Amino acid sequence: MLWALLAQESREAAKEKVEKVITKLVDMRLRAAAQTLKEGIDESLTYMAFPRNHWTRIRTNNALERMNREIRRRTRVVGNFPDGRSALMLVSARLRHVAATQWGSRRYLDKDKLQNQNPRKEALEVVGAG
Repeated sequence: MLWALLAQESREAAKEKVEKVITKLVDMRLRAAAQTLKEGIDESLTYMAFPRNHWTRIRTNNALERMNREIRRRTRVVGNFPDGRSALMLVSARLRHVAATQWGSRRYLDKDKLQNQNPRKEALEVVGAG
């Protein structure tokens, strides 16, 4: 049910869907879940204030999860570190390598599409803080 909320075409459609999901949760006697959803949905849909082609990159943290998996894999190979500094040096070296090769050569978000937009202002309006 929650994935269906994030798959909506617009914020308005997502808000309509959330009302149906909340009703369904209440019918299932999951009032605490319904209340949590009701309180947090505006914050969860903040990414919809940005251009649609940026939505998946804003709402997910796949790049960070991938980096954490890579660091975990590298540290498991070593096993036990003699001290904290050696572990930090290994992680730092891997982060430097990735930043210099992969992240430095690819564009994650296209800034040109954000040029005429004030996403901070729109995001604040979405969550009701502006």
